[in-house]
Amino acid sequence: MRIVQMTLDDELVEAVDKVVEDLKTTRSSFTRNALREALQRYHARRLEEQHRKGYERRPVAKDEFSVWEKEQDWGDE
Repeated sequence: MRIVQMTLDDELVEAVDKVVEDLKTTRSSFTRNALREALQRYHARRLEEQHRKGYERRPVAKDEFSVWEKEQDWGDE
Protein backbone atom coordinates (compact mmCIF):
# COMPACT_ATOMS: atom_id res chain seq x y z
CA MET A 1 0.00 0.00 0.00
CA ARG A 2 0.96 3.57 -0.51
CA ILE A 3 0.52 6.49 1.88
CA VAL A 4 -1.38 9.38 0.29
CA GLN A 5 -1.81 12.78 1.88
CA MET A 6 -5.08 14.60 1.26
CA THR A 7 -6.58 17.96 2.12
CA LEU A 8 -10.19 17.77 3.30
CA ASP A 9 -12.65 20.24 4.74
CA ASP A 10 -13.01 20.07 8.52
CA GLU A 11 -16.74 19.34 8.21
CA LEU A 12 -16.06 16.39 5.93
CA VAL A 13 -13.48 14.93 8.31
CA GLU A 14 -15.89 15.30 11.23
CA ALA A 15 -18.67 13.59 9.30
CA VAL A 16 -16.36 10.75 8.28
CA ASP A 17 -15.13 10.36 11.85
CA LYS A 18 -18.72 9.91 13.05
CA VAL A 19 -19.40 7.28 10.41
CA VAL A 20 -16.19 5.32 10.97
CA GLU A 21 -16.90 5.25 14.69
CA ASP A 22 -20.38 3.91 14.01
CA LEU A 23 -18.99 1.34 11.54
CA LYS A 24 -16.12 0.45 13.85
CA THR A 25 -13.58 0.95 11.10
CA THR A 26 -10.84 3.44 10.26
CA ARG A 27 -10.70 6.55 8.11
CA SER A 28 -8.32 4.76 5.77
CA SER A 29 -10.55 1.73 5.34
CA PHE A 30 -13.63 3.90 4.90
CA THR A 31 -11.84 6.05 2.32
CA ARG A 32 -10.53 3.03 0.39
CA ASN A 33 -14.06 1.61 0.18
CA ALA A 34 -15.52 4.98 -0.81
CA LEU A 35 -12.92 5.41 -3.55
CA ARG A 36 -13.53 1.88 -4.87
CA GLU A 37 -17.27 2.55 -5.02
CA ALA A 38 -16.68 5.91 -6.73
CA LEU A 39 -14.48 4.18 -9.33
CA GLN A 40 -17.15 1.52 -9.94
CA ARG A 41 -19.80 4.23 -10.46
CA TYR A 42 -17.44 6.11 -12.79
CA HIS A 43 -16.81 3.01 -14.92
CA ALA A 44 -20.52 2.17 -15.01
CA ARG A 45 -21.32 5.71 -16.20
CA ARG A 46 -18.63 5.43 -18.89
CA LEU A 47 -20.08 2.13 -20.13
CA GLU A 48 -23.61 3.58 -20.12
CA GLU A 49 -22.36 6.58 -22.10
CA GLN A 50 -20.65 4.31 -24.64
CA HIS A 51 -23.83 2.27 -24.89
CA ARG A 52 -25.93 5.40 -25.43
CA LYS A 53 -23.56 6.70 -28.11
CA GLY A 54 -23.63 3.34 -29.84
CA TYR A 55 -27.43 3.44 -30.05
CA GLU A 56 -27.25 7.03 -31.30
CA ARG A 57 -24.91 5.92 -34.10
CA ARG A 58 -26.96 2.81 -34.85
CA PRO A 59 -30.51 3.04 -33.50
CA VAL A 60 -32.55 -0.10 -32.99
CA ALA A 61 -34.41 -1.04 -36.15
CA LYS A 62 -38.20 -1.22 -35.90
CA ASP A 63 -38.39 -5.03 -36.10
CA GLU A 64 -34.91 -5.82 -34.77
CA PHE A 65 -36.14 -7.76 -31.75
CA SER A 66 -39.51 -8.97 -33.03
CA VAL A 67 -38.02 -12.38 -33.84
CA TRP A 68 -37.74 -12.98 -30.07
CA GLU A 69 -41.36 -12.14 -29.26
CA LYS A 70 -42.44 -15.77 -29.74
CA GLU A 71 -39.74 -16.87 -27.30
CA GLN A 72 -40.98 -14.73 -24.41
CA ASP A 73 -42.58 -16.66 -21.59
CA TRP A 74 -44.25 -14.40 -19.05
CA GLY A 75 -45.49 -17.32 -16.95
CA ASP A 76 -49.10 -16.13 -16.80
CA GLU A 77 -50.52 -18.01 -19.76
